[in-house]
Amino acid sequence: MMRGLFLSFFGAGWLRPAPGTWGSLAALPAAYLAYLAGGPILLTLGAAALYFAGIAATRAETATGDDHDPSWIVIDEVVGQWIALLPVAIGASHVGLSPLRLWPGIVAAFLLFRLFDIWKPWLVGRADRRGDAVGVMLDDVWAGIFAAVTGAALAAFSHLVLM
Repeated sequence: MMRGLFLSFFGAGWLRPAPGTWGSLAALPAAYLAYLAGGPILLTLGAAALYFAGIAATRAETATGDDHDPSWIVIDEVVGQWIALLPVAIGASHVGLSPLRLWPGIVAAFLLFRLFDIWKPWLVGRADRRGDAVGVMLDDVWAGIFAAVTGAALAAFSHLVLM
């Protein structure tokens, strides 16, 4: 029961359609609370802790079944979404603003993460094809990194060229 709540991120993974998108959406207010409690450092440490706990819980959950990546498991989306949000969190912390003031970055992080998670280019797809608990978590880590880098590049373009 507790493992199911954790892996579904308190039930977000049971929502339909597109449980991964619901998991990513549920990650946003949780990321904000982590940021308020400890800034970008806690968000980073939280993502790392959820990553390792997610591997262990996913491994235990899928050990007896045929499906190595059930759609209701969305803790991986939470980790990836938190990674995608790190440039926004770091930027907000650096300038002393609420991250909510950087809402275009939050929207971009969400959309870019979903794009890379669904599209699965390069390292994202390679991790997904592992077919094990590490792959379940790692593909979203890569999608989050790709989203973070792309979002930071878009923000730099916006601030340097458009302003």
